[in-house]
Amino acid sequence: MVDAEEVTPVKDEQIDAVENVEEQKVEEQVEEPAEPTAEEKAKLEELEAQRTVLNDDAEKHRQRRDELNAQTKDWKAKRDALNGQVRELVDEAGKSREVRDNYNQKVRESKAVRDEWNKKVSDIRAKINELRPEKPEDRGEVSLSQMKRDLERLETQQQTMPMGADKEKALVKQISELAKNIEQREKVEEGDEAIRDLVQELRDAKTKAEEAHKAVSEYAEAAQKAHDNMLSLYQRADAIRKEADAAQAKFVECKQAADEEHRLHIEQIKSLHDVSKSADGIKNKKNAAKKRRADVESKKEAKEIFEKFKAGEKLSTEDLMTLQKSGYL
Repeated sequence: MVDAEEVTPVKDEQIDAVENVEEQKVEEQVEEPAEPTAEEKAKLEELEAQRTVLNDDAEKHRQRRDELNAQTKDWKAKRDALNGQVRELVDEAGKSREVRDNYNQKVRESKAVRDEWNKKVSDIRAKINELRPEKPEDRGEVSLSQMKRDLERLETQQQTMPMGADKEKALVKQISELAKNIEQREKVEEGDEAIRDLVQELRDAKTKAEEAHKAVSEYAEAAQKAHDNMLSLYQRADAIRKEADAAQAKFVECKQAADEEHRLHIEQIKSLHDVSKSADGIKNKKNAAKKRRADVESKKEAKEIFEKFKAGEKLSTEDLMTLQKSGYL
């Protein structure tokens, strides 16, 4: 216990001033309403209803946003996969184009070789004809030179004119028979050594020309095959590109819709916070009233202790702490 005489004395006028201030504070606090008014309660119910609606709307917008975001992700994945297929097809088409161009170059080169050998064939035939002039009076038969001209005409027709399989087969047979007749005629007329050498050169030149022509046909066929494959790949790429464009359009559509749902969600959340703040303000009024009431009781208790102090009664440490908290000391 602490003796009252051990505490520093307080002047009477100071004590009176403190008492007056404290009493005034107590009266003001007691006069304030401790509970929300009927109007505030009605407002609170309205705010609670608004909060429920806003919370439900915000949740709906959030769920819809998440659904749209998932759809956006799916459309993006589909678009990227389709674009990947397009790139692969375009790359393959580019490779086929290179193959086609390479074969076309070989066609041109083989044609040049064939033309060169065909020219040699013509030149050798001309030399043979010079060394072995025709004799129109001989047996009324077609001359060897005429037979060779007919053979050359038929070979040119085979090489340059499109025809059906049956017609081509008949033409090949005709060429074969005529070539055989020419060969037989040449054997008869090969008595001259110079002519015999030229005939051999002619045969060799014709063989080279035929080989070159065969190469032209093979390369041209391969080039056409590569060209057709290239066109097919480009067509497939165009078709898939349209699908990718459609997927991109859906991606943008879902993305914009998701952004709008997110905006509405945030908007509802902000409104919800505002409503909650207003509702909490009304709810907290009761707590504030309880706190003020507790403060009033504390002041009353402090005043009673102070009266004991003035009367010279002994105070406990707890009493002194109460006086200090209340501002009496």
